[in-house]
Amino acid sequence: MSKKISIVLTGVGGQGVITAANILGKAAVRAQVGVFVSEIHGMAQRGGAVVCTVRMGDVSSPLLPSGTADVLLSTEPVEALRNIGYVHKKTKIITDINPVIPFTVAVGGEQYPQTEALFKELSAHAQVFKVDALKIAKEAGAVITKNTVMLGALAAAGVLPFSPDVLLDTILEGLPDKYKDVNRKAFQAGMKALRNK
Repeated sequence: MSKKISIVLTGVGGQGVITAANILGKAAVRAQVGVFVSEIHGMAQRGGAVVCTVRMGDVSSPLLPSGTADVLLSTEPVEALRNIGYVHKKTKIITDINPVIPFTVAVGGEQYPQTEALFKELSAHAQVFKVDALKIAKEAGAVITKNTVMLGALAAAGVLPFSPDVLLDTILEGLPDKYKDVNRKAFQAGMKALRNK
């Protein structure tokens, strides 16, 4: 496969960003697609910024030059904006609409931007797909499936070099049976949410 697919995943600690990146890597291996996965996390605890890159196809490094991401997948809107340097006009930005308010805002030291202003700024750089991943995850049966919802949305974006079934099978294979149904629902609802945009 000669085509290169570059995905940046971002969010905050505790949202399953690193897990999602690793699942994408495993799905690529399952589909016999070359892949590199890297991760950078700020604070090694909940609330710190997390950035992962997943590069598939004819690639020789996990490093991603500025302005070359095919997709920016974010579980938190401010983190999408913080990583805007990776995008270009044809990048698909898929972001959860639900902010995670940092402790610096909660204690009054900082101010969280207005979400509409955030989305307007993101839209000035690339095509934005907003997903209410928190609501969808709750409806599927567990808030913890938010990253599965986002992977479903990514699968529906039409950029992955393998079918959505390969990604879903990879998600389910590492789970105990009692969690499979809720994750399947979350994934399928995430796909539907993006297709309805």
